[in-house]
Amino acid sequence: MKNQVSLIGRVGQTPEIKVLDNGVKRAKFSLATNDYYITRDGERKEQTQWHNIVVWGKTADVVERYVSKGRLVGVEGKLEYRQFEDSEGRKHYFTEIRANDLLLLDRK
Repeated sequence: MKNQVSLIGRVGQTPEIKVLDNGVKRAKFSLATNDYYITRDGERKEQTQWHNIVVWGKTADVVERYVSKGRLVGVEGKLEYRQFEDSEGRKHYFTEIRANDLLLLDRK
């Protein structure tokens, strides 16, 4: 089995770009995907899911240059789970998608 995720959605905010001490670039942004369902009353409802996307290296360069809030993009990558403990001893958990491929799907 392979850990693989493919999503198409709209970027939620301007990507956060950071260059690490070793010179590697990282880009982070949120991606909104929509799903639709029909209620028992026959009403069509929309449900939005938000995903945290992390991109590294040359793909992060593309994100920095071309990706902005509202842009329609496709990402392919894998799920990653992280946790850390804050200074008060509370554990925090994060789910991210580490994107390997990025497709720009609209014209801007």
